Amino acid sequence: MIGIVYYGAGNIFSLTAALDRLGLEYGMILKAEDFDRYDRYIIPGVGHAGSAMSKLEQTGLVPSILKLQKPVLGICVGMQLLTEHSEEGDSTLTSIFPLKTKLFDHQLNIKIPHTGWNRVEHSPDQILFRGISPGAHFYFVHSYYIEFNSNFTIAVAEYGIKFSAVIQKDNYYGVQFHPEKSGLAGEQLLKNFSQLA
Repeated sequence: MIGIVYYGAGNIFSLTAALDRLGLEYGMILKAEDFDRYDRYIIPGVGHAGSAMSKLEQTGLVPSILKLQKPVLGICVGMQLLTEHSEEGDSTLTSIFPLKTKLFDHQLNIKIPHTGWNRVEHSPDQILFRGISPGAHFYFVHSYYIEFNSNFTIAVAEYGIKFSAVIQKDNYYGVQFHPEKSGLAGEQLLKNFSQLA
């Protein structure tokens, strides 16, 4: 069963609607003891990374998140919270990944935020992408991106530059796009996450 980390900075309705469509059971994590009730976890997030981190810290859940051994999926800002620093508000984050979250450069002559469907390239052997064709399109809404690093990046997208669309470190995963808004490909990814060992 999936535990959704609830801290007031996530678009819970879209996510729970997608999980309902898939018939995946879930519940809300409001306190540290709640983690024991679930076998995988989702950290959603929208808005400002610094504000989201502040809200997450206020819940007292960060120490528990840092010690999790079961699969964890950060979505959008939830993914950015897994990095060590964001240029948004010059914010220190959880540092689960030794990566930085950066603002798209206006000099790239691109529209910011990056909004809409974009191709995501991944290796066919990635279990999170089982049943999803390489180059499938996912839905993005973000002004900040996570730097590409071959040690942690398992899928990439391009928007002026190549950036990390999906990262992984041990049992922690992060996706910059919104799988709950990405049609069949996004639903398959959520289903795959629900089946991770």
